[in-house]
Amino acid sequence: MAKTGVSETDGVVSAKATVLKNELRTLVKMILDEDDYKVETTDEAIRTLRSLRVLKFNKSLCMKLEDLWAVPEEFRCPISRKIMRDPVVLTTGETYDRIFIQRRLNEGHGICPKTQEVLPHIVLTSNKLVREMISHWCRENGVELQNAAQDIDDELETAADRGYLSLLLKKLSQPLNEQKEAAKELRRLTKKMPSFRALFGEFTDAIPQLLNPLSAGRVDTHPDLQEDLITTVLNVSIQDNNYKRLVAENPVVIPLLIESLIHGNIQTKSNAAAALFTLSALDSNKLIIGESRALGPLIDLLDEGHPLVMKDVASAIFNLCIVRENKRRAVQGGAVKVILKKIMDGILVDELLTILAMLSGHQKAVEEMSELGAVPCLLSFIRGDICERSKENSAAILYAICMIDRTKLVEIREEENVNGTLSRLAQSGTSWAKRKANGILERLNRTAPITHTA
Repeated sequence: MAKTGVSETDGVVSAKATVLKNELRTLVKMILDEDDYKVETTDEAIRTLRSLRVLKFNKSLCMKLEDLWAVPEEFRCPISRKIMRDPVVLTTGETYDRIFIQRRLNEGHGICPKTQEVLPHIVLTSNKLVREMISHWCRENGVELQNAAQDIDDELETAADRGYLSLLLKKLSQPLNEQKEAAKELRRLTKKMPSFRALFGEFTDAIPQLLNPLSAGRVDTHPDLQEDLITTVLNVSIQDNNYKRLVAENPVVIPLLIESLIHGNIQTKSNAAAALFTLSALDSNKLIIGESRALGPLIDLLDEGHPLVMKDVASAIFNLCIVRENKRRAVQGGAVKVILKKIMDGILVDELLTILAMLSGHQKAVEEMSELGAVPCLLSFIRGDICERSKENSAAILYAICMIDRTKLVEIREEENVNGTLSRLAQSGTSWAKRKANGILERLNRTAPITHTA
């Protein structure tokens, strides 16, 4: 079947091609007319030529897809007549491309375009079979599907996504099966599509709607629903700082993340900790999270020691403790004892030593480290084969202990007389480690001379 006219895509492609040809003509003239033309001019000409080639290829590809004989009828959206990128099924059993059917539904057309049946409810279910068939057909025919729909207007797609987000959020106040279906879809889309995550900033009540199923003491009623919703919060929180502020400043978010640390399944706990870590990238959020008493559950979770959770928990604790007020809260919450025990057991040594070094600026924390037998452990790290950063942190903690507890100097002196541990660090460590090691050695020398036997 022949085409009856020039499509909008053809016009856009032709306009772009004209611009590129004019640019290329100017660049080639400069190369031919100027003896001392710049190398950059040649590079720019090559880039322009490549752009023309890509444009030509894409135009040919689109033309191929537009030919009715080239695309099986069942692969075409009944609304747009174009090959479907994201086929979905209505309750009538008819399949449409999501972007186009969503637009019609957003405009208030509650009927199936093909059968004209009134839709009892609006549920779009992915048609995986048709999607796989389209993918197979595209591979067989050498068609790049993502280039096939370049003519779909970006504004239209954004509007469709906006409507779809609104629909999914509304479903979270519907019966449980619809809540679970919407939660899974929100988790999937916010993971895959940054543009979809960004839409949460356009809806003032999007976050409360998202977390509505977890409110009113229903946090741990349905673990799978809780996991999907908390993971969606994590996905949204990885957007830029404006979104981190938007999420953390909503009064329902941090308390529900904390509840999920306590009552969620292990994946939910991990993702809740990761969300707190991500949100705490902003100093203002660090204060909000700390004031919400999140450090206690995080420390308890670290103490439990599940491998899937500990790294996210340690990262969250570290970020939060950058703020002075949260250091005090962490120490009061028993962080020193838990962290020191994990370190002595050889668990996350590098990460937890970094936190312990940060806490060593707090006097009570240093006193606890001294009482709990941190000195021999730290000396063994400095003596052993660990990374330079961990040796730095060990030396910094040891230095803080020496400044507060003089009784530990005897223990350190014995180590130095036998192994010369600090002397070696003062010679071969990083500049920061050398400074701390020399500080400890000077303190030792002011009390009694050191004699090495090793």
